[in-house]
Amino acid sequence: MADHGEIQYSTADGNDYLAHEQTYRLFLQLAKWGIAVIVAILALMAFFLV
Repeated sequence: MADHGEIQYSTADGNDYLAHEQTYRLFLQLAKWGIAVIVAILALMAFFLV
């Protein structure tokens, strides 16, 4: 079998940490707004359907 060396991520080409951080921030914003919309829908359902 081939001998695979250990990958050193700190020196590997193509690690775009800025893009990773931006994607994570977008994920957090979408999660926050998604939860807010669901809470608003549930509140409106509780008010109008009960």
